[in-house]
Amino acid sequence: MSDGAQLAEIVPGVTWRGDDIGRWLTRQRRDFGRLSPEQQNRLAELGVQPAVQARKAPAAGAAKTGAARGAEAFTRGLAALAQYVHREQRTIIPRQHTEQTTVDGQDHEVRLGVWVSNQKSRRDKLSGEQLAQLAELGIDWA
Repeated sequence: MSDGAQLAEIVPGVTWRGDDIGRWLTRQRRDFGRLSPEQQNRLAELGVQPAVQARKAPAAGAAKTGAARGAEAFTRGLAALAQYVHREQRTIIPRQHTEQTTVDGQDHEVRLGVWVSNQKSRRDKLSGEQLAQLAELGIDWA
């Protein structure tokens, strides 16, 4: 900055002696919290402040928490299981099997073999209604 450049003018693409100091400066601002206190102090003496992080809006459906997400996952898995049992006429599902299904107008890919295995290992946490739904489809441990 002894050459008269202002801090605001140093943006990515501004080079000095072949180094892109604009990109470096952007990285320092972005990662300011990861720098050591000594590095932060040196940058602050030059007038460099941490970048203001824009808060990301939660993705659609991201506001749902534990139980709601779990209920939706169970609904998707149950739909995939029903589809598989109807088509294959059996309840033995290879662990690596993936089933394509549609729930509420949205397409989903369910790792059905893994899902069934997870339900079995967590069966003590399933509700009576969920166990009954699995039993209706022929799942013997439910």
